Amino acid sequence: MSGFDSAYFLPWLILGYLMGSCPTGYVVVKLVKGEDIRKFGSGNIGATNVARVLGKKWAVVTAAVDMLKGGAAVLLAMAFGHGDPALLAAVGASGVIGHDYPVWIGFKGGKGVATTFGVLGCFNFFNPLPALLGGAVWFVTREISCVVSLSSMVALWASSAFVALWGMDAPYVICGVFLAALTTWRHRENIKRILAGNENRVNPFFPKRS
Repeated sequence: MSGFDSAYFLPWLILGYLMGSCPTGYVVVKLVKGEDIRKFGSGNIGATNVARVLGKKWAVVTAAVDMLKGGAAVLLAMAFGHGDPALLAAVGASGVIGHDYPVWIGFKGGKGVATTFGVLGCFNFFNPLPALLGGAVWFVTREISCVVSLSSMVALWASSAFVALWGMDAPYVICGVFLAALTTWRHRENIKRILAGNENRVNPFFPKRS
């Protein structure tokens, strides 16, 4: 099926939004520490702020769940026999929007990085290379810059380019560009700090030996 049919799209868009809107970081910190993550660090509910509050182990858990919830709705639609790229792209985008603007905590969510990777990785379940290569770009950029926000934006734009280079269907390419742009918008305060030279920096995974 092609074209927009609200009766066909709308239930899946709602499901994608609701699955994506689970505020993973908020729930994890509330369960483990009994605190509201929005009162700590950047006030964001994403994995980076979870690392500040609970450490790297829980940050990895948060990022993994955020990736899974993004891709789950796409895979569920596929499992129900829906192979229309326009529908799957719309479901994936709605999941990231749900993460960024979750109804459960006043529409103030994360920045969508891990959730976007989960979505892009599931568009073609048997060829997740665009998302995997984007993850590699994230790792390398983080090692060089030690700035998580910068590496996240660079990696998502790279991933959207890889989706196009792999010749995936146009709706997937459009979705990748849209989600990269959305994440960039969500990082607008970080961009200001990067340009001012006072963005938070992290230690590299492999420090140079003196």
